[in-house]
Amino acid sequence: MNMIFRFNSRLKGKILTAVSLVSGCVLMTGCNASGQAKDVVAHGKVQITFWYSGGKTAAGVMDDIIDGFNQAQDQYQVTGIRQEDYDGTYTKLQAGIAGNNAADIALLDSDKSRSLMQKDLLVPMDAYTQQDTSFHQDDFIPVFYNQCLDNNKILYAMPAYGTTQVMYYNRELFEKAGIRPEGLDTWERLADAARVIKESTGGAAYGWEPMWGEDNLIDMALSNGGSMIDEEGRKVLINTDAWVDSWEAVRKWIHEDRIMAVHYGGQGWEYWYDTMGDVLQDKAGGYTGSSGDQADLDFHKVGAMEQPGFGKHGPAPVARVLQLVMIDTGKDKTMDGAYQFIRYFADASQQAKWSMATGYIPVRKSTLEIPEYRSYTEHNPHALVPISQAMHASPDPVDPTGGKIFDALAIAADQVEIEDIPAREALNEAARTAQAALNAVNQPQ
Repeated sequence: MNMIFRFNSRLKGKILTAVSLVSGCVLMTGCNASGQAKDVVAHGKVQITFWYSGGKTAAGVMDDIIDGFNQAQDQYQVTGIRQEDYDGTYTKLQAGIAGNNAADIALLDSDKSRSLMQKDLLVPMDAYTQQDTSFHQDDFIPVFYNQCLDNNKILYAMPAYGTTQVMYYNRELFEKAGIRPEGLDTWERLADAARVIKESTGGAAYGWEPMWGEDNLIDMALSNGGSMIDEEGRKVLINTDAWVDSWEAVRKWIHEDRIMAVHYGGQGWEYWYDTMGDVLQDKAGGYTGSSGDQADLDFHKVGAMEQPGFGKHGPAPVARVLQLVMIDTGKDKTMDGAYQFIRYFADASQQAKWSMATGYIPVRKSTLEIPEYRSYTEHNPHALVPISQAMHASPDPVDPTGGKIFDALAIAADQVEIEDIPAREALNEAARTAQAALNAVNQPQ
């Protein structure tokens, strides 16, 4: 997930990860009698809290990385506290900031980080990176690094890891149908292949399964030359031809041609695993899923490929970045330690460990030169597919309304994928809602 700072301190023996015999106020707020923020020190180490989320595999790797940091130096002790999900982390963080008991570091989606940045609740990292002679901006994959900059190019978050939606295909079904993955360079050609797969299986398998929701459809619109908002930030563009044509194609492939299908509903991530299961059980020729799915897939059974373009346009799917942020708690030594941990996580060797275990995309180019990672990708070439796609991907579109444009797109996606409503009708309705929200944001105060 090098050229970043490495600790030179000798490895320590076993370090306690729980701090005892410290009052609740000191542990949670570090406040002194005057109410001024104060660093929390226990057993000679500045205590740092880190809130993050992730599945079982990711949480285990995160624990290992935290332990590695704690053992690599003797100034700071990071305690990781796993949250339910990214949204839960953000919600709890807002409450913690209001109550002066927030975490020192948090792992967040880019839109959540941006919201905190706009409220001046984060510590800008430039003051740290400018003094860090081992920090190399050019080593970060641009699409990830640039999403961590504000409008003035101030770094308010550190890229932690990336994710993008790629294509996973059933090797046997493709081979029996005579389909070469490298020939599927447009969605139209993929649809042709999906039709062949359904016919070759006597209707026993769908040709392809997009993942439920707006994300896959947004990728397709961007790969058809679309944009979400105009350059001036004044007009919503989600009902232009680039969007309508790509979304209407999906509606047709699902509801009229019946060569594609979408799992939806259920509890939690049930729809996601049902989609994956269809491909693994020869019920579908392939599906569009997360780079993070790689930890749960059998690559003897499936292969991976990049998303195609649409029509005459080249592929431009979104590459999202998860970000590490420092909360402005006013505790100087704590913030120093928070930065040390953040750059430890961003070290190429830690990025390699994280990526190999989870399937998420490392954010540093130099990760590819780590011997263990190079060996891993030589034996598991599918791991390079998301990285390759990220090199030419679109950044996650910024929704200046605080999520109302994405909410409108989510409703439209259900209408198209599930309710068989024509894309133009669904997207016109979404555009009206989104434009009203954007107008409210742009209204002079």
